Amino acid sequence: MSVQERKQRERAERERLIVATARELAEQQGWDAVTTRRLAERIEYSQPVLYSHFRGKREIIGAVALEGATEMAAAVRAATSAEDGPRARVTALARAYLDFAEHNPAVYDALFQLDGGLAYAQEDTPEPLKDAFAALLECLAEAAGDGIDPGLFTEVFWAALHGLATLTRAGRLLPEDAEPRVELLVDRLAMV
Repeated sequence: MSVQERKQRERAERERLIVATARELAEQQGWDAVTTRRLAERIEYSQPVLYSHFRGKREIIGAVALEGATEMAAAVRAATSAEDGPRARVTALARAYLDFAEHNPAVYDALFQLDGGLAYAQEDTPEPLKDAFAALLECLAEAAGDGIDPGLFTEVFWAALHGLATLTRAGRLLPEDAEPRVELLVDRLAMV
């Protein structure tokens, strides 16, 4: 292994450590607790080392969002691939999405609530974000119905899931009604 390859590997490892530490800190104490000073202390590198990887917290949030998009896409695909029939797949998608939001609140915030400097729904949208949307579209396209653009249907269904996830986390919806909400969403919106 050349010196340059070793340095690239070490740089990539430091970057993974920064992102993992930021994510852990955000999940434990919220994104307000994630500062470059605190991250530098936790990973035992200087703040200039952090800035050599990320220009600031915004880019770190973006890196967490990209990692989370990959994880969410995998979770949705795993849940939907195990099911037979459109209704079961759409229901599994809804549950997997809401479970991801519930169990990864800081990552969910990085993806959909905070400014991570990422472009959404544009040509320069990063591939992990496109793939997360594609994971939803793969399942929901068959539920869109005749004459309905599958991409548009996926956006509306996703917006409904996001609303449920956000309102549930904020304590605005009764937790015991979570499953009836999923059933209603699948029955009335997806109509499968």
